[in-house]
Amino acid sequence: MSSMFEKASTFLGGGNEEAKKQEGESLTTVLETAEDRSSLTILVSDVTELMRRQILDAFDPKETGTEDQIPALNNGNDETNVEKPSASDKERNGEMHKIIEKQKADLAKREKEVGEEKMVALKTSALEFFDDWRDSVAIRVGEVVNSGRTAKNQSNHAKPELTKPNDQPVLEGIEAEEQKDSFSDALLKLYPPVETALRKLAKEKRILILHSMLLLLLGLEHYNAHSRTLLLYLTTSLGLSATVLSEDEQKVARGLLTAAEKMSADEETKKRAEENATARKWKMGVAGVAGAALIGITGGLAAPLLASGVGTVLGGIGLGATATAGYLGALAGSGVVVGGLFGAYGAKMTSKAMEQYTRDVEDFAFVPIPKPGESESDARRLRVAIGISGWLGDKDEVVKPWKCIGHFQETFALRFELEALMNLGNALTTLVTSAAWSYAKSEIIKRTVFAALTAGLWPLGLLKASHIIDNPWSIANQRAQKAGEVLADALINKAQGERPVTLIGYSLGAKVIYVCLQQLAERKAFGLIENVVLLGAPTPCNSADWRRVRSVVTGRVVNAYSTNDYILAFLYRSSSIQFGVAGLNPVLNVKGVENVDVGDLVKGHTLYRHATAPILKRIGFEDIDLQEIEREEKRLAEQEKKEEEERQAAEGDTKKPDVGGEQGVGDEEVHSMEQEFEQKNKLT
Repeated sequence: MSSMFEKASTFLGGGNEEAKKQEGESLTTVLETAEDRSSLTILVSDVTELMRRQILDAFDPKETGTEDQIPALNNGNDETNVEKPSASDKERNGEMHKIIEKQKADLAKREKEVGEEKMVALKTSALEFFDDWRDSVAIRVGEVVNSGRTAKNQSNHAKPELTKPNDQPVLEGIEAEEQKDSFSDALLKLYPPVETALRKLAKEKRILILHSMLLLLLGLEHYNAHSRTLLLYLTTSLGLSATVLSEDEQKVARGLLTAAEKMSADEETKKRAEENATARKWKMGVAGVAGAALIGITGGLAAPLLASGVGTVLGGIGLGATATAGYLGALAGSGVVVGGLFGAYGAKMTSKAMEQYTRDVEDFAFVPIPKPGESESDARRLRVAIGISGWLGDKDEVVKPWKCIGHFQETFALRFELEALMNLGNALTTLVTSAAWSYAKSEIIKRTVFAALTAGLWPLGLLKASHIIDNPWSIANQRAQKAGEVLADALINKAQGERPVTLIGYSLGAKVIYVCLQQLAERKAFGLIENVVLLGAPTPCNSADWRRVRSVVTGRVVNAYSTNDYILAFLYRSSSIQFGVAGLNPVLNVKGVENVDVGDLVKGHTLYRHATAPILKRIGFEDIDLQEIEREEKRLAEQEKKEEEERQAAEGDTKKPDVGGEQGVGDEEVHSMEQEFEQKNKLT
């Protein structure tokens, strides 16, 4: 990929003369005609209009996200939209009428939901935030290629035209062919290309356009989730792969930090940087986070020299130093601003601000997951991913499931309430490998998980052993609620800096994310979250809550569920089941929520630990480590086999009940399970 950017530089006539280096190429030289420049501002306007429509769709009661529901709702005369049965087929006609009446009732319910005062206020705030961001982008781009006023006017009158499916471009620049099938297809579907004449330009020019747009957006002194989503749309519209964008983001991050580091010659700055070298973790109560070690915290950097340094570092990608520094604006002249971007000055979680939570949440920290062979400075990225485990088999599982996230994001694992999650993990593994669970599962399958959940038809033997799991689950569930609130505080206070965040979690880790997003919606905190992936979420799946989730996420919202997850159903039996369970059901009637049934991978709740990586591959997650995924797929198969063998062994040691398995197991087996659980807790 590096050679691609070198080719771009050569193509545009990069020379060795210092004057040429300083002047170099810029958007106005790459886009040689007024028509080309106008094409760029129109493309930006069209894409931002699409993004705005997505916000509106999330609050539109007629936009359910399921095509089969739409025809009967879009026309007042519903019968004209449905194939009519023959006059003699009264029964079928009656059934169709019932379906239409139900759709009308559901629509009325959704209209009432989105018309509530709080929901209207949320929609208004989301649009206001987006419109302010869009105006700043239009003016910034317009200032460079034509005029800010012209660009803003185009933004207000955009009429985007999507590329027809048969004419979609082949995305150029992908190196990992195996990943091309999964993510390239997902990218085109999620960020469909907008028609633009710029796609006809040479690949090297298109790369330079994308790079310039990245710098211009960074010049706003933040890189929020909306900016990242805009760049993904521009990437597909220009016929480029996401790898091109990700490689560029990585180079820009290193360039900014290298330039800032080189210019931090002040001895006091160096001294403080050394003192902050251990501040790699974001931890509550610490006034600064990772990044201070590189940036220096005095802000005493010579602006012209820093701008020159950044221009030289990044100019090698193809733009001249002058254009590079100009596009970056204040970011090119201030170590303080660079530090803020990477989180050096955000996350000032004061003790006073944390007091309300520290009584209920212990050991809350963001643990870095370094990539092999990378130094601390090389690990910096323009995007952040946070993985959250929902129960633990050992302490290393705070981090291990998230090593599958690729190297284009700066990855952290969220550690919280270690003891509670370890106890829950011990209880889960004790239960799922017991004879009690084996007998209970065979009974539940006869009724289906939903019948058992809604009617409370749980085998007596399982209920006798339920106290082993119920107490650890209740404690960990309450702590996850609090951890979600703390996470929302950390993100609002910019622990991650001014960078977009992707959140991924399984089991109670998904609960933490869900609570966090509800808090962000309540506090009208937009532009922070790029993507969320919730796996086996023990949360409600009612449309109102997920509409709020959708409002604070600019990119993907993925709900991975399994109808085979009997453990989750059992754990959730005392909760408000009338609102559904996201880990067992699809989330309906909210456009923009992707529901993925992973029942073939997840036969039980404990399998999410090793199923996480294969699920990310299945959904076409943008940045994954394919080698790590292969290892996790093997571990998943091994875990499933091991659990089955342990269940069979437990069954062999327990006499089967006389009455068709209904009693499950006796007091002796329950006592044995209690001893096993206590022994595991002693060892952890």
